[in-house]
Amino acid sequence: MPARSDTPLGDRGSALYVLGISLVVACGGLLFGYDFVVIGGAKPFFERYFALDDPMLSGWANSCALIGCLAGVIVAGGLSDRFGRRRLLMASALLFAVTSVGNALAPTFVLFVTWRMMGGVAIGLASNLSPLYIAEVAPPHLRGRLVSINQLTIVLGILLAQFVNWFLVRDMPAGVSNEWIASSWFGRLGWRWMFGLTAVPSVFFFAGMFFVPESPRWLATKGRMDAARAILSRISGTASADVALGEIRSAIAGEPGKVSFRALLDPRMRKVVVLGVTLAVFQQWCGINVIFNYAEDIFSAAGYDISSVLKNIAWTGSVNLVFTFVALGFVDKRGRRPLMLAGAAGLALIYAIMGGCFYAEIKGVVMLLLVLAAIACYSMSLAPVTWVVISEIFPTRIRGAAVAVAVAALWAACFVLTYTFPLLNEAFGAAGTFWLYSIICLSGLLFIVFQLPETKGRSLEELERELIKHEK
Repeated sequence: MPARSDTPLGDRGSALYVLGISLVVACGGLLFGYDFVVIGGAKPFFERYFALDDPMLSGWANSCALIGCLAGVIVAGGLSDRFGRRRLLMASALLFAVTSVGNALAPTFVLFVTWRMMGGVAIGLASNLSPLYIAEVAPPHLRGRLVSINQLTIVLGILLAQFVNWFLVRDMPAGVSNEWIASSWFGRLGWRWMFGLTAVPSVFFFAGMFFVPESPRWLATKGRMDAARAILSRISGTASADVALGEIRSAIAGEPGKVSFRALLDPRMRKVVVLGVTLAVFQQWCGINVIFNYAEDIFSAAGYDISSVLKNIAWTGSVNLVFTFVALGFVDKRGRRPLMLAGAAGLALIYAIMGGCFYAEIKGVVMLLLVLAAIACYSMSLAPVTWVVISEIFPTRIRGAAVAVAVAALWAACFVLTYTFPLLNEAFGAAGTFWLYSIICLSGLLFIVFQLPETKGRSLEELERELIKHEK
């Protein structure tokens, strides 16, 4: 009787097994998305509760978690190469649970910020390690789609946060004053539930990680070849496992056993490090995250009240989800490069039109449609594909540290973007701010045209030989 396709027998491997462990690990992406975006719906309420009238305090409340993200990424880079990917992912799950409860109970703005920054550490760990782990276990022909699953769960987390935010305040009357909001259940307790509910999926993520094996490529770098072979065999079959293990041995041969961040300064690494860091920064500076974090400001400028804003936010999450599935269908068929080019060009055009509409004071449904178009464009291109490229371009021996540097750059760029939006919006208006984002997208388009190679369908070790050889 032939072996079933979902059973790791003989030489077949198990597609369902690698899909299953990828889905569990991608729960880190779900928590990343939820915890990162939940503040956008809570913003109108905790700002009233803590009496945040200064734009700088508003920017700090929305961006402080990114400082923690940066710390989490830096910690993940060194510790994941030393202790493995699995343990750090379990630590992030616990941290998500604890900090969500802390934010929900914070009595002062200082404690609120403190818990947000600690929660950012969990986001940093998950954002670094979830796509990295999936890339290291995925067969080459499935790697783009499997790593993109992490982006899908990020989008699901975003949509879940948006739904929870809307559900908790759905009965709030329209046209109420700031004083009414601050003294109501919505202003005193409702926004706290938005943060506290993060603990529920965090517990499931932690429990699921007990069923996930360590990364076979990390095991191989530690000399645990038999354990690595066993996991690779279950994923792709015995013959494929032996081929993959041979490539891994060749890739790490002659490399130092202990890796530090100084290894990234090797001239041979310059091309891939610059590529990874620049794409990471561009994914943030393209400007899309201000729509998620400052939805109230953007939709208010477009003529919507708070109750309508929360409905519009739910629309953005739905579009985000639908077009992430488009990316899943195309990333391994069409490749990474065409999607990145389409995303950069599309956003540049949409932002230019948005700026014109703000300048001409065109409001209502036109602005909503432009925002949805921008999110659709981003969701099928820069959002998932950047994570795929970052997870696959770096050499095996330094992958943890190198991904950490790229993701650290991503979060640093996200901090700059999130913190500066209220200041740019006040100084230049919504029109000037979105025209600036359009110029940034045009610059990113040129970088992709001249610097980004196609990576689909190649093993990680094959990519290493091709990308590193140019710097010898």
